[in-house]
Amino acid sequence: MILSLVRSVSVAEKADISELSLPWKTRIVLSFISLVTDYTRRSDGTVNRLLLRLLDFRFPAIQSLTPHISSTTDVTLDPARNLWFRLFYPSSIPTGEPLRVIFFFHGGGFTFLGPDSLGYDIVCRRFARKLSAVVVSVNYRLSPEHRFPSQYDDAFDVIRYIDQHPSELPFSADLGRCFLAGDSAGGNIAHHVAVRACKSSFEAVKIRGIISIQPFFGGEERTPAEIQMPVAPIVSVERTDWCWKVFLPEGEDRDHWAANVSGPNAVEITGLEGFPAVILFVAGFDPLRDWQKRYYEWLKRSGKEADLVEYPNTIHAFYMFPELPESAQIFSEISDFVSRKAKAP
Repeated sequence: MILSLVRSVSVAEKADISELSLPWKTRIVLSFISLVTDYTRRSDGTVNRLLLRLLDFRFPAIQSLTPHISSTTDVTLDPARNLWFRLFYPSSIPTGEPLRVIFFFHGGGFTFLGPDSLGYDIVCRRFARKLSAVVVSVNYRLSPEHRFPSQYDDAFDVIRYIDQHPSELPFSADLGRCFLAGDSAGGNIAHHVAVRACKSSFEAVKIRGIISIQPFFGGEERTPAEIQMPVAPIVSVERTDWCWKVFLPEGEDRDHWAANVSGPNAVEITGLEGFPAVILFVAGFDPLRDWQKRYYEWLKRSGKEADLVEYPNTIHAFYMFPELPESAQIFSEISDFVSRKAKAP
């Protein structure tokens, strides 16, 4: 059965970045993020990690004493590759109510940020609190120091570790109701890890759905959105081209199956059993939107269950800005999706 549910949260159709209206606070943060990525990227394909450490504010794990702030714990799997994850869980857990499990993969073009970056620490706390869930936020290796498929390997290894060591999670965590979630590069990782999971066997982990927030896909072709919005906030065409160049294997172009997931070299999923339902979020002012919609259409053609939710009047990474109305809306959509899929047989 194919479920193709398309929802547009606003009827307005905009694409001209000059028409975009954002609060001053959001504009300041967007400008800072753009400056950080531009000044730490080098033309030779390396990153100034020293400068980046000074500008990427990190937040320690904490044990919360209030019901409004999620508690966190860091767990290390492999010190040699700095593979660890941050656990987020509500400080107030309803008696007898099992917690869903969200495996979260952060964005940053495979190159930047981590689970302890301030923005992602805040986002995962919201996931834990609003979804009554345990969130496993993965610290995967970053490019260009670690190219494809390091990020996919690390993400999958964390899921396999949790499957083999369920005691790492709170006793109320239900591994039979797991979800993969990620934004931007993390959405890309979530897809490819789901494919790998379908070809593997787990003892306890059952993946019920994928929460794909503006996933980072691409290709050699320039889409209408990329042509129309080459200098959009955060994901300008120049920045995304650079990220693909330092992530993909040497000599490969953006039509590699990791980037152009629905393109000519795509990994076929039509006959892949157990591929979970997907809810996909797309924004009108995101230059990646056409690639994301192609992903949705490809899922439908492949016979997979998919929901598409469009926010025509907002930007890439909008959900990380609580001052934007769409930020509250997306968490409501995600909550409905998770509740629906968690109850499925």
